[in-house]
Amino acid sequence: MVFLTIEEMLQIKEERGYSLQLLSQYSGVPVVTLQKIFSGKTAHPRKATLLAIEQVLSSREEQLRGKAYVYSQQRAARQEILHDPSSTYGKTRQRASTLADYYALPDDRRCELIDGVLYDINAPTLLHQDIIFTVHRQFHDYIQQKKKPCRVFSSPVDVQLDCDDQSMLQPDLVVLCRKEQLRAAGIYGAPDYVLEVLSPSTRKRDLILKLAKYQTAGVREYWIIDPENQLLITYNFMDENYVPVLHPLAGSVPVAISGGELQIDLQHVAQAITELGL
Repeated sequence: MVFLTIEEMLQIKEERGYSLQLLSQYSGVPVVTLQKIFSGKTAHPRKATLLAIEQVLSSREEQLRGKAYVYSQQRAARQEILHDPSSTYGKTRQRASTLADYYALPDDRRCELIDGVLYDINAPTLLHQDIIFTVHRQFHDYIQQKKKPCRVFSSPVDVQLDCDDQSMLQPDLVVLCRKEQLRAAGIYGAPDYVLEVLSPSTRKRDLILKLAKYQTAGVREYWIIDPENQLLITYNFMDENYVPVLHPLAGSVPVAISGGELQIDLQHVAQAITELGL
């Protein structure tokens, strides 16, 4: 539902000093279309177009900067993938790796299998582990107190996301509320919630490859914590008009799959970054 009139949208645009180019960048609506809407040449704009504009104009400044940050980070990560000589992204592979290759790896080598490509996983830093533990504890306490039919798991945990033989992911933290997906070896199918903590070795996978995988596989909510920039990026895939939302590591942020009942305290995450450093 659109709550703002075109006149109100135009007023907010002018008050904030947004150019058509900037509004187009954030909303995804072409500049020409924006010109026609605000000039009145388009008498009956599409509802989806108006919603895209309204989402930007009704957002806080922090959210706008957050969306721009997400897109810039994704562009940078995509360029890293494209220019990485060892990457097979966008290239023809002679043979795709399978679960047989994954299970044949030595015990001391941690990897993820994504669409037939094996990616090495470095040992997590102390900061990385502390952040995951902090979020894990809050989920665990909430699930226990409210007696929710869910479980929370931290890496290493195998997630056979697409239920095929060419992908096996190891998210940093997952919440699963459907016990029929539990297997002795891990999780079969998409968890309800996934958290990834960015690190130099996983940044491009978390922002590009795994974002797309989680969305299409049916993950309901995806969070990314960026320790270097002290930011949290949240994706609520349950909302068909979702946009990435950025939060500073302060205060608390509601978890969408809990209906907002669980609020993750980000101050503990910020404290870990301060105490353990980067």
